[in-house]
Amino acid sequence: MNDMTKIERDVRMTDTKITARDVNVFYGDTHAIKDVNVDIADKSVTAFIGPSGCGKSTFLRCLNRMNDTIDVCRVTGHIKMDDQDINDKSIDPVQLRAQVGMVFQKPNPFPKSIYDNVAYGPKIHGLARTKADMDNIVEASLRRAAIWNEVKDRLDAPGTGLSGGQQQRLCIARAVATAPEVLLMDEPCSALDPIATAQIEELIDELRQQFSVVIVTHSMQQAARVSQKTAFFHLGNLVEFNDTDQIFTNPQDPRTESYITGRIG
Repeated sequence: MNDMTKIERDVRMTDTKITARDVNVFYGDTHAIKDVNVDIADKSVTAFIGPSGCGKSTFLRCLNRMNDTIDVCRVTGHIKMDDQDINDKSIDPVQLRAQVGMVFQKPNPFPKSIYDNVAYGPKIHGLARTKADMDNIVEASLRRAAIWNEVKDRLDAPGTGLSGGQQQRLCIARAVATAPEVLLMDEPCSALDPIATAQIEELIDELRQQFSVVIVTHSMQQAARVSQKTAFFHLGNLVEFNDTDQIFTNPQDPRTESYITGRIG
C-alpha cells in the first residue's frame, strides 16, 4: 500500500505536459523522423541529444508546428499538449506558438527597442489592456530572463546593440512574455562564449520552476548539467529516453553508449 502511494506521488510530481505517439516527419521523399514516442514532463528540462542531422531539431519543431512553414514537410502521428492534439484543425498555430515559446540557436532580436522586443508578443495576443499592464509584463519577463538589472535604464535602446549573451536572454524574455506553458530551445548556447553559456544554463534551471523546457543541444556536458530527462536521437530514430543520470551512466542501448563514449557522432 505504501509503495502504491509513493508511485502515485511520483506520477503527480512528474505530470506529463506533452505526449508524442508514432510521430513521423517526411521532407518530400526523405523520412526524417521515424515512429517517435515520448512523454515530456511539466516543470522539468528535457534534453534532445544526438549527432548532427539525427532529427532532434526536426522533432523539436513538431512541438510548436514550425514544420508547417516548410512546404515539402509532412508530419504524421499524434502530439498532445494537456490531452489536446496540437495538429487538430481547430488549433490556430499562431496561438499554439504563444503557448509553446521558442528560442533559436542564434540570438535574433527584432530591430526594435529592448522594450518593444518583449512587448511584441503580448501586443499581438492582446495580453495588456493598458500601458501600465504592458510595462509590468515587460519588466516581469526581463526579470524572468535574468537581464532586467542590465537593461532597465535603457529600454529604448535597440536590442541588437546588446552582447550575444544578453541578446539571447532578451530572446528568452520575448519568448516568456506571452505566458507560454512550454519553452523550446534549439541549441541556445552554440553561438555564445563560456560565460554567457553558464548564465543561460543557470537561467534554464530557474525557468523549469515555471515551464516545461525542451532543449536541443550538441553538448552532452550541457545536457548532463541542465536536464532531468534525456532523449538520444540517431538517424531519425529515438533510440533511448530516460532519466539523464541513467542515460549518461548506464545507457541501455549500445548506440547510446557508443555516442556518449565518442565512438559515433
